Parts: sequence; structure tokens; C-alpha cells
Amino acid sequence: MAEGDGFSYRGPMPDIIEIFSTRGDLAHVALLMWALSATALAWFALRELTAASRRFDEFVRELARFNEHFGER
Repeated sequence: MAEGDGFSYRGPMPDIIEIFSTRGDLAHVALLMWALSATALAWFALRELTAASRRFDEFVRELARFNEHFGER
């Protein structure tokens, strides 16, 4: 390839950005990015809440076992 032949490989992302910007669909891209990030944040929060619930349940069970063992005295 010669240096001035007018061809340059830009990859798929600049092409996608160019398509959306020429059609005026940047608002849709922004909405999609917002929805994806909100979904990821909700999934992360739900995962952390279930882990915290599991740890609390283990703590309560261990406390009950401790009270069974030492509560009679």
C-alpha cells in the first residue's frame, strides 16, 4: 500500500461511530450505554446483597450453635 492511496484501516469502532453520528442516533447510543451501565450496577448490587445475606445467615446460625453449647450453664 502506498502512503497516499486514500485507504487507511480504522477498524470497526470508528465505522460504527460514524454510522451513528451521520444518522443522528447518538441519543440512542447514549441511552443504550445508560441502560447497560444501570443493569450492570443493579446486578452488582444484587450480588453483593445476596452475599451479605448469606454471611449474616451464617453468623446467626453460628451464634445459635454457640448459645446451644454455652447457654445452659
